[in-house]
Amino acid sequence: MLFIAHLSDTHLDGHPRSAERAVRVMDHLHALPRPVDAILITGDIADHGEVSEYETAARLFDSPLPVLMCPGNHDVRAAYRKGLLGDDGGGTGPINARHDVAGAVFLLADSSVPGEDHGHLDDETLAWLADELASVPAGAPTFVALHHPPDVLHHPVIDAMRLLQADPLAALVAAHPQVVAVLTGHFHTAAASTFADRPLRIAPGVVSTLRMPWEGDRPLTTQTQPPGVAFHVYDDSGLFTTHYRVVV
Repeated sequence: MLFIAHLSDTHLDGHPRSAERAVRVMDHLHALPRPVDAILITGDIADHGEVSEYETAARLFDSPLPVLMCPGNHDVRAAYRKGLLGDDGGGTGPINARHDVAGAVFLLADSSVPGEDHGHLDDETLAWLADELASVPAGAPTFVALHHPPDVLHHPVIDAMRLLQADPLAALVAAHPQVVAVLTGHFHTAAASTFADRPLRIAPGVVSTLRMPWEGDRPLTTQTQPPGVAFHVYDDSGLFTTHYRVVV
C-alpha cells in the first residue's frame, strides 16, 4: 500500500502566520503512527518568490520523509532553484522532476507561466512528460503532479487561472494506463474530479481556504479555516482513495 500526504499553497511570505501553519501540518504528518511514504507539495511554496522564502521552506520542509515539490504561479524559478535546490545558476526554464518512491513514480511538472497566474505546459515540459511516461514500466503506479488543475472546478475567478490548453496533458495521461491520478493545488480548496478518465485530486490550501460562489463572494479566501491536507491511498488491488483532513 502506498500512502501519500498531499498539501499545497503554503505561500510562505516571511510572516509568522504562514510559517506556523506550515509547521503545524508538518508536525502533524511527522506524528502519524503510520508514516506516509511521501509528502507532496504542489506549488505556491513562496508568496513573493524571494530567495529568503525558499530558504525558509527548505528549513520547514526538512524531513526524514521524502518531500516532493513543484512550482506554482507565485513561485519564481531562479529563486526557487537557488533557495530550494542549491542551484545558483539563475536558470529560468521549467522545473520538472521525477521521483521514484516506494515503488511508485511521481512526475512533477512545472505548469507555471512567469509573470502570469494561469497554468500552461510548454513544449519542453510536454516532451519531458512524454519521455518519462514512456520509460515507466507498465506495472509501476505513476502520479502526475502539477500546480494548476486541468479542469473546471466551478469558481468563476479561479477557473480562469486553471491549466489552459489541457488537451496535450489529457492525451498523455490517456495513453499511459500506469497513470493512477493527477494531483494538483492552486484552488485552495479540497476537491475531487476526473481528468482523462483518471482521478483528479486537488489539495486544500495550507495558508487559506477558497470561498466558493455559494458561500458568498467576499472575501475571495478565508483565513479562519485551519490548514488542510489530502491523504491518498493506493492499495495492492489498484484502488485509489483520498481522505481530506484539517489540522487544528
